[in-house]
Amino acid sequence: MRGRTRRLRDDGAVLAIALMAAAMPPQVRAQSTPPTSATPVLDGGELDVREHDLDNGMRFLILPRPGAPTVTFVAHVPVGSVNESLGTTGIAHFVEHLLFKGTTTIGTIDAGAERALFDRMDAAHDSLLAVMGRRPDPDSVALRRLETRIEVLEDSARAYVVPNQFDRILSRNGARGLNASTSYEDTRYYVSLPSNRAKLWFVLEADRLRNPVFREFYTERDVIAEERRLRIETSPAGLLYEAHFGTAFRVHPYGVPPTGHMDDILTLSRPQVREHFERYYGPNNTTVAVVGDIDPDSAVTWAERYFGPIEPSAPAPPVLVREPEQRGERRVEVRFDAESQLRIGWKIPEATHPDAPGLAMLANLLVAGRDTRLYRRLVRDERLATAVTAGTGPGSRYPGLFTIQATPRAPYSAEEVEMAIYEELERLRTTPPSPDELERVRTRLAASEIRRLASKEGLAFQIVASEALWGDWRETFRAQERMQSVSADDIVDLLNRYFEPERRTVAILRRGEPTPDDPGGAR
Repeated sequence: MRGRTRRLRDDGAVLAIALMAAAMPPQVRAQSTPPTSATPVLDGGELDVREHDLDNGMRFLILPRPGAPTVTFVAHVPVGSVNESLGTTGIAHFVEHLLFKGTTTIGTIDAGAERALFDRMDAAHDSLLAVMGRRPDPDSVALRRLETRIEVLEDSARAYVVPNQFDRILSRNGARGLNASTSYEDTRYYVSLPSNRAKLWFVLEADRLRNPVFREFYTERDVIAEERRLRIETSPAGLLYEAHFGTAFRVHPYGVPPTGHMDDILTLSRPQVREHFERYYGPNNTTVAVVGDIDPDSAVTWAERYFGPIEPSAPAPPVLVREPEQRGERRVEVRFDAESQLRIGWKIPEATHPDAPGLAMLANLLVAGRDTRLYRRLVRDERLATAVTAGTGPGSRYPGLFTIQATPRAPYSAEEVEMAIYEELERLRTTPPSPDELERVRTRLAASEIRRLASKEGLAFQIVASEALWGDWRETFRAQERMQSVSADDIVDLLNRYFEPERRTVAILRRGEPTPDDPGGAR
């Protein structure tokens, strides 16, 4: 994500939203498919989503909505950190930043002169990496000389740059919420525009997909590196988060956060980032939700005119790696000068699994309200912790974790809170939720759904995420119905099958300084 307002998504999504938050490559369907009898109902009427596929494979989901004269656009690409490997971690996040830098016509006064300088600074970067690889003692003088050369060339290229022109064009035309996010499994670009400026999105976004220029590359790399320092390396919660997933996932790329490793960030090259973009970001790998005050026929016309001529890329390679079965509890400890924190995660299946609705309901039963099991025990009554959350993650396409996170309240230790959590889970096994308890959760879920779908943004994100995960934008609504039907016996069955010590990974943050040979703080 770019700037302070953009953030990488993590597994903090509690509960039902986890069922809708991941992405898979969109399936090709017949163009302009009309609503079916299975179309969900909202506000007393059907969701009249118009599905339209371009010949190049790009998919549009267009939903006219009355109200304010605005339109929300969410462009979804099912590419995230799971598509990376060691040496290139963080590259999807890098692409996200650089796509805001403009195109061959936006953000520059002379694209040709820029490109000539790019070639020279990229050659200097290749030489820099070669010097860095001379172990055990790289030539520090040569390193500094090459670093200076790259800085000088980037300064020279900046003379041709029109800063932030992409953002400014949209802002001058009334854009709101211009943003992007990178997660483990997807990248999303989104914005809301006045209805009478809707065509502008098609013009700008098609240009960005066809003609990106990854300018200010090395300067932006410093921004990305600083973002990692702030969000992980100097953040107690970030360090614990990284250590927890890194311990739980030793093979699957879920073990590396979307920010990537710092050494990879600092050595990625512009040609690598461009190659990654060209490999994954074709129109055939992109789904767009358009929700608001817009004429569907106009949207289809603009989609065909501006995106239709773009050639498709090769299909994105699948992620085939699978995490081996965990055969015993794993524990990791992080030292940092901060209050203690606790994370406990149990291995669970992917969000498309039949057990996913029950696991989402379980998270709600534990923490979604002052009268829920864990919140009542840990925070309200015994005051063992100042906060407790539960949810599934870090993604949805592949088997992940059901995670409970708590912040112990002094003088209680993380281990005391941990034991209390296990006791409550055992109590839930032996004393299943009552009908009233389940009904309270169902009522909260229904209210939450109404609030989310009352906004155009909420609808746009929901239908595009559903299309990405299930290949059908309607499926998210069916998943919510399945959550409502989860029974007390279902909850007990899930506890018996998934919440065993051998499936568990525990991460604890303790106050203290990391050792000199362990600067990351984990041990």
